[in-house]
Amino acid sequence: MPLFGYDRKEVEKRTGHTSQLGGLKQYQLTDGRAAGVRVVDFRTTRGLEFTVLVDRGMDISEARYRGMSLCWRSAAGDASPGFYDPRGAEWLWTFFGGLLTTCGLTQVGPPHTDEGEELGLHGRVSTIPAEQISVREEWSGECLQLEVSGVVREAQLFGPGLAMHRTIGARADCAGFSVRDRIANVGARPAPVMLLYHINTGFPLLDDRAELILPSTEATPRDAEAEDGKERWAEMHAPVSGYAEKVYFHTVQANSDGVVTCALINRRLDGGIGLRLRYRLSELPFLTQWKMLGDREYVLGIEPGNCKPIGRAAARAAGELVELAVGEELQMGFELDVVEGEAALDQLAREAARK
Repeated sequence: MPLFGYDRKEVEKRTGHTSQLGGLKQYQLTDGRAAGVRVVDFRTTRGLEFTVLVDRGMDISEARYRGMSLCWRSAAGDASPGFYDPRGAEWLWTFFGGLLTTCGLTQVGPPHTDEGEELGLHGRVSTIPAEQISVREEWSGECLQLEVSGVVREAQLFGPGLAMHRTIGARADCAGFSVRDRIANVGARPAPVMLLYHINTGFPLLDDRAELILPSTEATPRDAEAEDGKERWAEMHAPVSGYAEKVYFHTVQANSDGVVTCALINRRLDGGIGLRLRYRLSELPFLTQWKMLGDREYVLGIEPGNCKPIGRAAARAAGELVELAVGEELQMGFELDVVEGEAALDQLAREAARK
C-alpha cells in the first residue's frame, strides 16, 4: 500500500526521519504506582496509537484511533508489577483493563485450590516484567515495519518453568497490529498452560449504538446472572447503575482457512468505525464474552483463549487442561485492526457472522 500515494523511494526523498511515517517510542513512566514501568508506544500513519507495558507482561494499556479510545480503562490505572498480590481476587487492584490483559500462564479464572496449590484470580503473567527486549523499526520492501519482542518467564523452582516469547508487530501504513506468542516449557517437569487474551473494548466504540457480531452457534451462560437475558447476549445498551457482569462461553465457527472473525461495530461513531479481531480456532478453541455494562465499569470483553476462565481445577476435571511436556512448546496469537466506511463495515459484518 503506497504511503500517501508514493512508493518507498519517493517517500524517502521527502522525509528526514522515519518518525514522520509513524514509529516506536521507548520511555519509562514516572508518576504514582506506575513509576518505573518501561513502555513502548506504537504510532501509525493511519491514526492508530497504542501503548505496550513492557514490565506488565508486554500487555497493551491505552489504545486510540484518530484520538478516540478503543478500550476501557480501569480506575486502578497503570501500576508497577511490584504492587501485584497473588492472593484471592487481589489481582483486581492492579488490573488496568486496557486493550489487552493476558491471563495465565498456569491459571485462568476465579481463585481456588488445585492439587493443594492456592491460586489467585487469572494468574500472574500480566504482572511479570519482560526481558530480552528487542525493538525494530525498519523497511521491509515497500512497508515500514514496527515490532517489539521479549520474553516473559513464569518459572519456579520445583514448579512450572514457562517462557512466553511475545512479538507485537504493526505496519506503519495500517490501522492494525498482531500479537504472536510462543510458549515453551523450559522447566524440569510437565506444566499446565492456560492462556486467555482479555481484550477490553470501551467507550466511545462501545455504546448503546454498537453491534457485537460473533460467528457463534451457541452461547452458554456461566451462571444464573448470565442466564437472565441470555438471548440478548449480543445487545449493547447504555450504562446501568448496579449492573452485574454477565459471562458467556461461545461455540464459534471458523472460515475455510480455520480463522475466526469477531467484530464490534459502531455505525454512528464518526461515520462508522469497527474493530475486527481474527485468530486461528486451532490455537484458541474457546471464546468468552464478558458483558459488564455498569456505570464507570462499562466494558465489553472479547476473550479468545486455549481455555475457559473457569480455573485450573475445573479445567482439569473437564478434561480441557493443556499440559506441555519438558521441551515442548505451542504457539498462539491474534490480529486486531480498525475498519471504517459503510462498505467495509458491511463486509466485516458478513465476515464475522459467517454469511
